[in-house]
Amino acid sequence: MHLASQSLRGLIYQIVSYPNSSTQDEAVAGRVRAEQINYIKRHLTWILLTNVCNVLVLVAALWRDLAVAWAAAVVIVCLYYGTRQRHTADATPTHVSAHTVTRAIRNSLFLGCLWASLPLMFFKDASPGGQVIIACLCAGMLGGGAFALASIPAAAIAFTAPVVVTSAITIGRSGDTAYVLVAVLMISYVSVLWRGIYVYASQLIKRITEQVNAERRVRRDELTCLPNRLAFFEELESAFSRLTRLREKFAVLYLDLNDFKMVNDRFGHAVGDKLLVDVGCRLKECLREMDLVARLGGDEFAIVVANAPGSAIATAVAALIISSLDRCFVIDGREVYTGACVGIALAPEDGDNPEVLLKSADEALYDAKHRPGGVIQLFDAGPRDAARQRRILERDLRNAFHRGEFFLVFQPILNLHTNTITGCEALLRWSHPKLGTRLPNEFMKALEETTLITKISQWVLLEACKAAVTWPAHIRLAVNLSAVQLQDAKLLSMIVKALNVSTLPARRLEIEVTETAVIDDSDQVLSNLKGLRELGVRIALDDFGTGFSSLTCVRKLSPDSIKIDGSFVRELPNNSSSASIVKSLIYLSRRLSINIVAEGIETTEQLDFLRLNDCSEEQGYFIGVPRPINEIERYLLSTNVVEAGGENPTIRFLSPRIKSSG
Repeated sequence: MHLASQSLRGLIYQIVSYPNSSTQDEAVAGRVRAEQINYIKRHLTWILLTNVCNVLVLVAALWRDLAVAWAAAVVIVCLYYGTRQRHTADATPTHVSAHTVTRAIRNSLFLGCLWASLPLMFFKDASPGGQVIIACLCAGMLGGGAFALASIPAAAIAFTAPVVVTSAITIGRSGDTAYVLVAVLMISYVSVLWRGIYVYASQLIKRITEQVNAERRVRRDELTCLPNRLAFFEELESAFSRLTRLREKFAVLYLDLNDFKMVNDRFGHAVGDKLLVDVGCRLKECLREMDLVARLGGDEFAIVVANAPGSAIATAVAALIISSLDRCFVIDGREVYTGACVGIALAPEDGDNPEVLLKSADEALYDAKHRPGGVIQLFDAGPRDAARQRRILERDLRNAFHRGEFFLVFQPILNLHTNTITGCEALLRWSHPKLGTRLPNEFMKALEETTLITKISQWVLLEACKAAVTWPAHIRLAVNLSAVQLQDAKLLSMIVKALNVSTLPARRLEIEVTETAVIDDSDQVLSNLKGLRELGVRIALDDFGTGFSSLTCVRKLSPDSIKIDGSFVRELPNNSSSASIVKSLIYLSRRLSINIVAEGIETTEQLDFLRLNDCSEEQGYFIGVPRPINEIERYLLSTNVVEAGGENPTIRFLSPRIKSSG
């Protein structure tokens, strides 16, 4: 009895999965299933819209409560599927599991049963005109559903069979000869449709199989002679097969090279190609005979570490790879340095199929590249949400720039000797549509990791200069630059363009840079600093005292201004260490004839201490809150002399100031 039951289930599986069941090779079958799913995804939006249009026609023809409720159910289902489709619209899988196809069949059956209830519920009591509309809707859904699901015959049958059965029964039992003929025609029509579906699916599978077999004949990467992506997935399938049969666990390492684009840009693509070949050779030297390394594309490589029951073996292999790639490469007589970050995923803990496991390794690689000190990173499901949030933030930042959600505010800088405003610092803000105003510390790091940082910098400089040109002539404009921006070869042309367009004199622009940015001795940084000097632009050393080489920065940069970091000012005058540091910085700046600015002043005591110790300029909420463009001009034009603390300290345009990187 048990054998008979198994045989019956096997027969049903063969019938349902035909013609896929004729493909025995799982690597080929996975590609076939991916093509089938991609075909449905391409047509899913239109079939869902057709569903919605058809239910609206039904509601218009049969205006009754039950019809409206049924239509609402169909619309809700379509919205659900449409939302899922939108979330995966950019994904085009190249390998799909059998479970995904089974889920598509199940969803098709559910939607088909929903439409199958239409004639059962409404045909009998409908008017002749309404019956015609119901018959037309069912016939249209049969044709449309069969077309949209043609790549998976079982899904097409699962959708159309309930509709044709209930329609034929309902229409046929009306007793009218014409309706009986319609029922017969509908069954004949669907039979032809099903035949066409199977023919199409068979041809599709044949075409994909031939394509995959052709690719398998060329399973090596042309450049490095390593296994290619297809061979890698075949090895993953074999590894999962061994895992199932022998309980042999394994790991996947995903790596890409550091600064590979820089190598191409500096030495040319020919050197870059030779570097990839040498990297492939070193990777093979680091592996055991049972392991496999493949080039997935570009500078991305993936490794299957066989028989790895825990993370220790995979981590040791990754460490050996990192050590090997850190050594200098000699290519055409040139010394080329690179390196790599490695993400590690373990099977089956981090993925029970090739796609999920490789994705987990990819996410671990993402964490290794973006986490401080990260070189090798084991996959951890915990940071997955954090990584997803970072990607969402990067997407929102791109949209924010195009929607004009960024804006500037300006905070006054007070000269204590004359009690007049002598400058304003431009600060970047983001008006998030849902979260409200966001400060730079919440998004600047993500912004610097995208290509948007250049566009935002151009916009900030131009808008700030255009605003400052309307201020009194003695008031300077301070704009922050991050380390990333200071390394940009287009920085000087960007500043020149902003000055020319706005007509702001260069002497009124002050560029604020941090010690971290200046300590970089790269040729580009030094060239940009020299260019700023030649333009006549002022340079200020920001957040002074928080870095590791503050005095070195002063000697190297010879800045026009030094800005004492607010962390020291906030502890005045009660903290003796902070007080001594601030006194020393003021004395140093006086001896070097450098303007000194204290940031973050929030109390009378702090201001009195700085005034007593002859600090040149001050900035902070006690002096003046950041103001939007349309308010700062009126404020500056109406303010000739500012009494310290004279501005109402309860006024708050934004939360306490946090630095913007320009």
